[in-house]
Amino acid sequence: MGIYGQDWASYQSAMPDTTGLSFAFVKITEGLSYINPLWQQQRDHAKANGLVWGAYHYPHMHNSDRAEADFFLAQNVWQPGDMVVLDWEGYDAANASVSTADQLAYKEDYLTYVKSKLPNNPVGLYCNTDYWNRVDTTGHRGDFLWIATSGLPAGQPGIRASWLFHQYSDSGSADQDYCPLGSTAELRSWALSFQPPPPPAPAPQSQPAPAPAPTPQGEEMASLPIPFGFAFDPSGALADSTKMLATPVPELGGPRINYRLVDLSLGCDMGSMRVRIAIHNEQTGWAANRIWQVDLQATDKRYPIWLQNGDDKISIGRVPMSASDTKSDKIPASLLIEPVLA
Repeated sequence: MGIYGQDWASYQSAMPDTTGLSFAFVKITEGLSYINPLWQQQRDHAKANGLVWGAYHYPHMHNSDRAEADFFLAQNVWQPGDMVVLDWEGYDAANASVSTADQLAYKEDYLTYVKSKLPNNPVGLYCNTDYWNRVDTTGHRGDFLWIATSGLPAGQPGIRASWLFHQYSDSGSADQDYCPLGSTAELRSWALSFQPPPPPAPAPQSQPAPAPAPTPQGEEMASLPIPFGFAFDPSGALADSTKMLATPVPELGGPRINYRLVDLSLGCDMGSMRVRIAIHNEQTGWAANRIWQVDLQATDKRYPIWLQNGDDKISIGRVPMSASDTKSDKIPASLLIEPVLA
């Protein structure tokens, strides 16, 4: 069980063989000036072949660790799931004069600083068992430890500390590495687990009450008794029938035009009755040719009225049907004013 990978530098080709590999670590920088000339091709080659990809920096620990970290981080546009590593070892001439205390301090601050810059990527430490057992005193390895040994089987580095990668061989065309996770997908899922969770879906917004639908033609707009000799005012008051129904024409629907057809839907609850209808114009007033009477039955009936420009009031009042009509004020009537554009 477990998966295998390699680490690549300028000693390898731009496109190493990826057969049987699940991951690859690529050297990007060293110190404050060196850049692996093949690293971008090696990165793209690894990702194109489905490998989980990581990158590492080799330090010159007499320099500022943060300056070197910034130099390293600036080379790449870091993506979710990219692994970031400090290659912590100092056997070369560039680090031979640096004390172990300073090397330890470099490691401690470098890992902390890089993690502050890439909080959503795994940031880890590479070192061999000599550095881990002799130079390190804190156990600080960031998010994971990549431990290197020589002559030990893959997956058996011989240390008590937890680790995620084991460099078990440096022979052949490239260093060989092992990870105890069960699959490439499992390693990729782990590398992506440092990303923040997606924000929760916003709570549904309370919707305002829908506006009332426009009154369709023929639907009742008002229903009320109209006592004998009285008219209805939309304010709710009952007035003498010689007064006017104070409903301006624009409220009857649509803009004023030269002629507009309005349906009056009139009816009574029982029996029959007679009403007087008059139209008032703001220029001509009440005109005799625009006053008429209508006999109503129990069934509602529509009476079309042509409104002219300037019409602003409609008067509706109950009148006796005959000289002997003494009960017409007891019969309720319903009123519906329905605007219809011509």
